[in-house]
Amino acid sequence: MDTQQLQKTTLFQGMTEAEITEALHVLEAHEKRYEKGEILLTAGSVTERMGLVLEGSVTIESNDIWGNRTIISHVARGQVFAETYALLGNEPMLVDVTANEDCLVLFLGAGGMPMRADTPRPWAWKYVTNLLFLSAHKNRLLSGRSFHTAPKTIRGRVMAYLNSVSLQQRSHEFDILFDRQQLADYLNLERSALSKELGRMQRDGLIACRKNHFTVCQAGSL
Repeated sequence: MDTQQLQKTTLFQGMTEAEITEALHVLEAHEKRYEKGEILLTAGSVTERMGLVLEGSVTIESNDIWGNRTIISHVARGQVFAETYALLGNEPMLVDVTANEDCLVLFLGAGGMPMRADTPRPWAWKYVTNLLFLSAHKNRLLSGRSFHTAPKTIRGRVMAYLNSVSLQQRSHEFDILFDRQQLADYLNLERSALSKELGRMQRDGLIACRKNHFTVCQAGSL
């Protein structure tokens, strides 16, 4: 495994190559490639491993027995997933993890992570601190989704989401992470209804968009 590449990720930030090598051994790390659309982890299953995306990206989805899909979050390169379930151990997953594109994932066993205060491994505390930071960042993203889906109108949800992305990117022009179907699934909307509303918003001069590229033209009344 490329320890220099791992040093650039938040999960292994501040660790030497020797520390990373030891951590990978203790955590029984292994890499696996997936093709776009392939399922990495399924709802109802139990996992003792968390994943770190090295290439590509994955989506966290809720797929019910009636065929309805809701995208919970997008996990990009350098981010982690399933860490909560891995640490809990026997908690069945409530979501599916699906390859958003061809990707490479590093799986790490949470059960082998040393947590004792007298641990002789200095890398462990760096690792735990980094994992805590990543978890806090993910909690912020998930709480942000609740703001995006709270408005009752389609326009309200779209603008809440675009406003968040604009603030994060510090720009009124940006690319979003989702294609049109994924954006509809993320906002809990029908794709046709979303497309119609985006067309109305362009005619009203609120936004300009082409595929996943958006420009927020002005603040509007929702």
